[in-house]
Amino acid sequence: MSRLFGLEYLKQDLIPELEKDIRDCFAEWAAKPSIDVHDCTPDVIFLLVAKKMIGLHPSESKELRKNYSSFLEGLISFPIYLPGTTFYRCMQGKNNMMNLMSNLLRKRLSTPKEKHGDLLDLMVEELQSENPTIDEKFATDALSALLFTSFVTLSPNLTLAFKFLSDNPAVLDALKEEHDAILMHRKDASSGFRWEEYKSLTFTTLVINELTRMSNATPGIFRKTLTDVQVNGYTIPAGWMVMMSPMAVHLNPAFFEDPLDFNPWRWLDESKRNAQKNFVPFGLGIRACPAAEFSKLFMALFLHVLVTKYRWTKIKGGEVSRKAVIMFPQGYQIQLLPRA
Repeated sequence: MSRLFGLEYLKQDLIPELEKDIRDCFAEWAAKPSIDVHDCTPDVIFLLVAKKMIGLHPSESKELRKNYSSFLEGLISFPIYLPGTTFYRCMQGKNNMMNLMSNLLRKRLSTPKEKHGDLLDLMVEELQSENPTIDEKFATDALSALLFTSFVTLSPNLTLAFKFLSDNPAVLDALKEEHDAILMHRKDASSGFRWEEYKSLTFTTLVINELTRMSNATPGIFRKTLTDVQVNGYTIPAGWMVMMSPMAVHLNPAFFEDPLDFNPWRWLDESKRNAQKNFVPFGLGIRACPAAEFSKLFMALFLHVLVTKYRWTKIKGGEVSRKAVIMFPQGYQIQLLPRA
């Protein structure tokens, strides 16, 4: 399992390809008079993540993205399974994406010698090894979950990054300073982003923490009680399903002062960094999201290319609301320009 979701895959195989794809994405955006980051950012993120994880082409990822969106929009909805309802679309989206993943896995298993350089290759190798630690059902579920959690986490975080960095020039300046320092210390100016550079990003880590705290991309984290649990005088019986809302924790003024303020410096407080039970964007314990490190690396690399190569100006929109997920009802149009 460590081979499938471990750091070596991120270090050796993913960073160079991902950096190139992100650079190509920004170059395409900069060639346009304006873009709506509320629409473009999720599309690009899903395209890149689907390519790196399961090798999907743009036309295929567009259809899968539609199914993921239907699933996400109905994740917190009244469970009436009738055509036309949000819950029906949610379940149809889930079934469609699981079928696509299952078919894709079976196709790869039938042609194991064809390599695509993605996570699915590693899954196939593990399934066909002498002593596999996973089965096909686990592989299908894991691929669907990894792609979903990466997309759900990254899209609102990086869309909000444009808004919060625009609204907080001091944060943007500090972020530029940290990433410019990385470029200055490189012996080879043409070399790409490295794992060691990623792990050295102190202020960027604070920004990523604050983005994930405020976006609350996951509507809820589900767990099953193994024994009776006492909470504030109430008893939750063993065997019940419990949904914990990260937003209820992350925006609670008892845990975070002025919780609606975007303030990366709050994470300099050691008590905040160590209070893991009050910061759960990727869950906790042995069932924490296996794509957490990938998501944080993606955000750091996205921000690295953005602040070292580009600047942007707001054109219109930018008001934020929330249903099950973060939304920009009027969109958020910007013009992306090469950094002077």
